[in-house]
Amino acid sequence: MKMIKQSILAAGILTAELLSAQDVSMNNMIKVGATAGLAVPADNLSAAIGVDVAYQNLITPGFGLGIATGYTHYFGKDNNGYKNNDVGVVPVAALFRVYPKKTGFYFGADLGYGFLLGDDKVASNSDVSRPNGGFYLKPEVGYHNRDWNFFLQYQKVFAGSNGDIVSPASQDYNVGSIGAGFSYNIPLGK
Repeated sequence: MKMIKQSILAAGILTAELLSAQDVSMNNMIKVGATAGLAVPADNLSAAIGVDVAYQNLITPGFGLGIATGYTHYFGKDNNGYKNNDVGVVPVAALFRVYPKKTGFYFGADLGYGFLLGDDKVASNSDVSRPNGGFYLKPEVGYHNRDWNFFLQYQKVFAGSNGDIVSPASQDYNVGSIGAGFSYNIPLGK
């Protein structure tokens, strides 16, 4: 029990030291935001809404690295007689951003793995199984200032041909969207 208390105390002291070493110059931040978009291609899904959470560290004043996650909900749609189910995406991704100026245009991407959540079947009237996930890509371009980011994005989970329905009608299974979003920057440090 004494060892556990000492470990918790040491972890607390280390955390306090790390946080006090940071400043409000926005070098380290948590980004919290929301997105909305239309599914592309729209074979089995119609629209998407989501929330994003990311940690970013500015390595240089114009270049940031971090990690990103969140949840995007895709709404299923009827296609070729199939009643496609909704699906959710939870990414675990690396983030990079390029900021040419202190305020203004920026671009970047999130790259990682997108976990697909929801019904086990692609469609409620089909026996084809939904894939579990795939390579995740989310490039974005937008406008930033100290507190806010406004952006256009493309989000895609590459699942190969897993989830495709081939008979009697053909339907490729896609989880991707093009849309817009915003995020708020929460500085870490003093």
